[in-house]
Amino acid sequence: MQPYGFLLCLLPETRQVVHASENTLALIGVAAEDLVGRGLDQVLGAATIAEIEKLLPTLTETTRLLGARLEQVAGQPFYKIILHCYDQLLWLEFEPVEETAATGVDLSSLNQSLGQMMGASSVLEFCQLAVEQVREITGFDRVLMYKFAEDASGEVVAEAKRDDLEPFMGLHYPATDIPQQARALYLKNWLRFIPNVNYEPAKLVPVLHPQANRPPDMTYAVLRSVSPIHLEYMRNMGVAATMTISIIQEGVLWGLITCHHMVPRLVSYELRELCLFLGKTFSALLKTKQQQDEQAYRLHIRDTQVRLFELVGRHSNFVEGLYQRMPTIRDAFSCGGAAICFEGDIIMLGTTPSQEQIKELTEWLKANVTDDVFYTDSYVKHNPEGLAIRGVASGFIAISLAQEAGDYIIWFRPEQIQTVTWAGKAQKAEVLQDGQLKLSPRQSFEAWAQTVVNTSAPWQPLEVEAAQEIRLHLSDVRLKVFNELQTRAASLVRLNSQLERSNDELDSFAYVASHDLKEPLRGIHNYSIFLLEDYADKLDAEGVGRLETLVRLSQRMESLIESLLQLSRVGRQEMTIEETNVQELVEEVVDLLHPRFEQTSTHVTIVDALPTFRCDRIRVREVFNNLLTNAMRYSNNAEKQIRVGLAPEGILGPKGTGRREDFYVFYVQDNGIGIDPKHHEAIFKIFKRLHPQEKYGGGTGAGLAIARKMVEKQDGELWVDSVLGNGATFYFSISKHL
Repeated sequence: MQPYGFLLCLLPETRQVVHASENTLALIGVAAEDLVGRGLDQVLGAATIAEIEKLLPTLTETTRLLGARLEQVAGQPFYKIILHCYDQLLWLEFEPVEETAATGVDLSSLNQSLGQMMGASSVLEFCQLAVEQVREITGFDRVLMYKFAEDASGEVVAEAKRDDLEPFMGLHYPATDIPQQARALYLKNWLRFIPNVNYEPAKLVPVLHPQANRPPDMTYAVLRSVSPIHLEYMRNMGVAATMTISIIQEGVLWGLITCHHMVPRLVSYELRELCLFLGKTFSALLKTKQQQDEQAYRLHIRDTQVRLFELVGRHSNFVEGLYQRMPTIRDAFSCGGAAICFEGDIIMLGTTPSQEQIKELTEWLKANVTDDVFYTDSYVKHNPEGLAIRGVASGFIAISLAQEAGDYIIWFRPEQIQTVTWAGKAQKAEVLQDGQLKLSPRQSFEAWAQTVVNTSAPWQPLEVEAAQEIRLHLSDVRLKVFNELQTRAASLVRLNSQLERSNDELDSFAYVASHDLKEPLRGIHNYSIFLLEDYADKLDAEGVGRLETLVRLSQRMESLIESLLQLSRVGRQEMTIEETNVQELVEEVVDLLHPRFEQTSTHVTIVDALPTFRCDRIRVREVFNNLLTNAMRYSNNAEKQIRVGLAPEGILGPKGTGRREDFYVFYVQDNGIGIDPKHHEAIFKIFKRLHPQEKYGGGTGAGLAIARKMVEKQDGELWVDSVLGNGATFYFSISKHL
């Protein structure tokens, strides 16, 4: 036993001492052998013995306290007597009061501190307030809150210390630092106190129990000695005095409040009891604080989910709602990073494996996981290839987004030792003079790290539940989007069918109407000519003029009907796609128009080498013919300049065509009269002319409408870029994939 006090054990039936600690001679001047077989009257007065007699019926293994002076021993100070009954013995432990430093307790301050502890908003704040209060009461150099994990390893989660001491906050320790046997004792004894780790143990006299062939069970004795290994551990850490308070939750050792002092320190029994009260109060309130933490985290997850689901609902593409605005899917719960793997794309948020590594992970999931939600804190245990990503993804949780494997959302957690904050630089073990290694929390940390390699922080049940809820919500969104798309697709198919039928009917009507109109119109034209030839001499000048107007109008009408027929044929006739050398095609058109170009002083320059590709040769030829003819006509310049070429990259049509990988974009540019931007779309309407019939060579106004339809049949666009007075540039795109 520890020798800072002495011990007497009595048989309850006889009230005789059957054990005494051998240090009674040193402390009170009476040998243990002289006390064994005697009564308490050898050391205590009658009044004190009477008080003990009153307490006897109520005593259990729980200790009770009396204050007394050893009246029967001359010159002895006031003692505290700690009593309990256990192992069929009455235990009396005596602690001298004069060696206890006078320590006053400010009850008002204590009450305030307890109020702060009760009002703590989180478990970590609760722990910090507890260690600060214990240090305030006891004056220890360092007070730690040591929390056990499920694997019995530990972590320092709160610390109050002397400023010059190295911090241990955040350090982890392996389960072997506090063996199972020691943890079992901490469950029985809420408080263990060692005022001087260098003590020499005092033996009991006699050693064996009076009624059994063994030593008495000192489980609940305050003066009980501790393991020599533990004492050596403390000494090698440089600790001279220590006190430990158990934190017990529902019969399980949750943690320890551990106190260290660098020199021997005797803390009074009353202050120790006060610390024990704090420890039991902490234990009683701990569940409530844990529930507060869990509820706060649950509310955070729920709030994030609600905001995230709102963003998803606003986007036509629900995937964009998962990452384009805050909060993102990464914020759903605590993790290092997240990845959205959807329809072949991978969107990475935060700290994640590389895109190639994520692809390999999704392949593994497809091959090995059938559950909609899969989670692990050690991917390496499932797949040795996980070693390559353990730094950022030792653990992950994955939800499947579709019936077909391959679409996932994955949240990653790094290896646990990567997330631990060290309280300073790592230290090497020091060697003492006797060759022993000086133990250090840092060596314990290294031992702990070896046990959790390739492992992340575990996933909480509420996080797995949240992942399942996210999956179900996104499944509902996808189903809704799918149904809407099906409805829209059916509607578009129906509208497209109606449009095709209407277009076919319109083309048929235009063809038949135009064809039927041409015959009577040709008769009107011919009879007008006959009248002019046969009866001109019988008519006056006004009559001849009217016949000439009739001939001119019938010719104009025939041109309009022919344009309408041509536009109808463009829509009705199938394309003839063939390999076409556009350079040669443009040169042929220029050569064909050469007489007119020469007559009008028009110069044509082919700026670029034009490509060879598959297209409708006849229609592309007609488009170039129309644009070159218009460029020649609509100019007041004596010297007319026309440039033909490929448009530079980045020139896109109004509908977005023109991407270099999908389209060729050609242009015809002139230095003519230009076109006001307000007419840029009007000029492509059938029979639309911006000038009187007699100006700029006449024409029906159908050419550009026909040219645009020819281009659109080849998945392209025809548009103009021009301002009035500065010429015009006509662009047209033709698909490369016809």
